Amino acid sequence: MPKERGLREILLAGIFWRILIIEMILLVWSVAYKVIAENSVGSELLWYSLRIILLVGVILAFMMVTLRRFLEKKIIRPMEAVSEANRKVNVEDPEIEPVPLEEDAAIEIREVVSTRKRMLEAILKVSDQRLQLVNFIKETFGRYLGHTVVNEILKSPQGRRIGGRRQVVTVLMSDLRGFTDLSDARDPETMVQILNRYLEAMTRVIEGYGGVIDEFIGDAILTVFGIPEEKEDDPFRAVACALAMQQRLAVLNQHLATDGLPPLEMGIGINTGPVVVGNLGSEARTKYGIVGSVVNIASRIESYTVGGQVLIGEETYRNVSTRVSAEAPMTVMMKGLKIPLVCYSVVAVGTPYNVCLEPRPSNPAVEIQIPFALWQLEDKKIVSKPIRGETRKLNGETIWIDFPKKLPVLTDVKLSMIFCQDAHCFSDIYAKVVGVEETDFSISHKLHVTYMEQADRELLGQWTQSV
Repeated sequence: MPKERGLREILLAGIFWRILIIEMILLVWSVAYKVIAENSVGSELLWYSLRIILLVGVILAFMMVTLRRFLEKKIIRPMEAVSEANRKVNVEDPEIEPVPLEEDAAIEIREVVSTRKRMLEAILKVSDQRLQLVNFIKETFGRYLGHTVVNEILKSPQGRRIGGRRQVVTVLMSDLRGFTDLSDARDPETMVQILNRYLEAMTRVIEGYGGVIDEFIGDAILTVFGIPEEKEDDPFRAVACALAMQQRLAVLNQHLATDGLPPLEMGIGINTGPVVVGNLGSEARTKYGIVGSVVNIASRIESYTVGGQVLIGEETYRNVSTRVSAEAPMTVMMKGLKIPLVCYSVVAVGTPYNVCLEPRPSNPAVEIQIPFALWQLEDKKIVSKPIRGETRKLNGETIWIDFPKKLPVLTDVKLSMIFCQDAHCFSDIYAKVVGVEETDFSISHKLHVTYMEQADRELLGQWTQSV
């Protein structure tokens, strides 16, 4: 590798050797002329040669001193000043520093300095515009995809290509209970306000635990832990995040109550497994997301939850079992699956998050018989004819009913109370079967209410207090 040399060394060395060569040629020519023309030999020729050599040395020294000062002032120092100013340019925080020049500096050097300034101004302008564009893209699309995903797409030319990779992720699916029916009873502006407050609160919790929101599906949130990069503690962070979301919703409900708005209830399902992650779609329309049965199963697990509950799949539980507290496993059979699905209801996680669900206050149940009509639901659609029954006892959260047909645990139902009092008639009530007791004389079902009109809750509260 050739030695790197500066402008000063190159110029002075070049001038020195060229002057030296010229002087040596003159010396040889003078001595040769003396010998040929004057036939000088011996001591006379020696002293002549010494005088010539001394004269050459004086001329060489004079030329180097005067030329060096001249070149340093007119060329070397101005160019070194330009080079030093360039070295001081900070890429992170660029500033155009002026280059000090003498008043009599050559016009070409002044043009170099002027051109440098214009080039730097143009580069900085383009860089600033590019930085603003990148920040705009990150801030804008980060609200749709998440900042970690946007950074991955922007960091390489391959980021926009269609295709994906296979990796293990943990999927968290959350959904509000009875939000559709609540929306039907209130004006759209109020419901959008409630929904936005809910999504804002949940988004902050999810981002705090390193989750990536893949999609808002109405009032449901599809969150993924493990993209763009898989981490060992993805399942544990997902479970801790779910419990923190339930805690945050309890705080949000207090604020909603203060504003005269109805409380919200949320169920969360979590599942872990392999998916395909990447840019899905076509060149015309692309979406960064995940595809795999893990997502569908997480959604199905969530559909079996009641408000305030966190259910996790067996694979997730296997990854976090030593660090969480969970209730006894429950087994459900899902359509499309050949084996039953095992779920665990988690109530607390350990270090370093130490999050636990607060026990839900339960009002005393009132023993009262109210006739009703019941429909079974599947994916929020009625799938049975109405069957009549009668309540045994109830409060604002739970209803015990005597029903002629045995319903599977975790079945979703709709109740229509055939009862009115003081011009008040019950609206439809949505619930989930959480327990079944069968005797020789009756089949008793315990229902957890997933949605009930606030006026109905208030009436039941009055009955509870009067007992």
